[in-house]
Amino acid sequence: MNTISMVDHKPSQRLHPLSLLAQAKSRQISGCLRVSSHSSVWSLYLDQGELLYASYSVDRFERLDRHLRQLSRQVPTLVSAVRVQVRLLFESAPEMRTRICADYRALCWLVEQQHLTPDHVAGLIEELAKEVIESFLLVQEGSYELIEKEKLDEFPSYYRLDLRPLVEFCQEHLRQQRAAKPSLPATNKRPDLAAPTKTLYPNPTLEKAPVSTASAATTPVTTGNNVRSPNNATQKAQYTIVCVDDSPTVLQAINSFLDDTSFSIIMVNDPVRALMQVVRSKPDLVLMDVEMPNLDGYELCSLLRRHPTFRNTPIIMVTGNTGFIDRAKAKLVGASGYLTKPFTQSELLKIVFKHLSC
Repeated sequence: MNTISMVDHKPSQRLHPLSLLAQAKSRQISGCLRVSSHSSVWSLYLDQGELLYASYSVDRFERLDRHLRQLSRQVPTLVSAVRVQVRLLFESAPEMRTRICADYRALCWLVEQQHLTPDHVAGLIEELAKEVIESFLLVQEGSYELIEKEKLDEFPSYYRLDLRPLVEFCQEHLRQQRAAKPSLPATNKRPDLAAPTKTLYPNPTLEKAPVSTASAATTPVTTGNNVRSPNNATQKAQYTIVCVDDSPTVLQAINSFLDDTSFSIIMVNDPVRALMQVVRSKPDLVLMDVEMPNLDGYELCSLLRRHPTFRNTPIIMVTGNTGFIDRAKAKLVGASGYLTKPFTQSELLKIVFKHLSC
């Protein structure tokens, strides 16, 4: 085996993850070993050959949120609103000059805000490292660089992991997976390494692909007593609308009511995931149920209004509550409008076009 220099950035080449990890341990490397393969990036933070933190760019915050949800059973203060705030603050945050990965900065913030203790973070680091190292062992080609330790010192370290037992654990788990799935290709190359995807919806069938505009481009849309052409009523060829409701029945009803070339509908039935989907898709309008588990519509609307991108985005609360207090709460959190269930297609289209044309 050839000795590999770990000082300078190397162009894409055949990689041997075990060799890189073995050299990191034997040479007692300190710094961040950053490995890129296709569009995926692994960041391994090391001190004297021991692992301080491991991060993987594919579904980074989905993975962190999954572990935080599990930990919330033991930590009552780690409520869904806190987890959502973490994603708002760090998932789309620009890379810092220290090049510390966003998920580690998120953990540091949780400790600073006293939502987690250093002991909690230590347990999270170990569980996350197992997943990241396991995926790293499957890399076959790419490039790597080592970022010197001096640029990382301003961030605290909560845990140190011995690479040898960690790698042995991951190798054994991979062997068990191969034994359970004999049809796995011999290369053991996971498809998500070459083309990473993000699972944004608990139920993939709820996402509606944009409708082709090849036909019926001038089909009129009835809104109340008026007939308006979508292309005349709005300046954009197609508007993106995010619908958030924990009821698949309501989502499908909205989807069918807005089945027009003017709209691209994104449906989400998990309010916690909905926030980041809104951040990613930057919709022109949001339809939001009020009564949802874990995070209700009022909380979700309030969190969106704190984000500078969505201070003026129309947010319509969709609910069966018709009382004055409910409408006042909607106004208080910054909702743009209020649609009462049950509603007709005309009522839905009327309020949608009203706010899209503002």
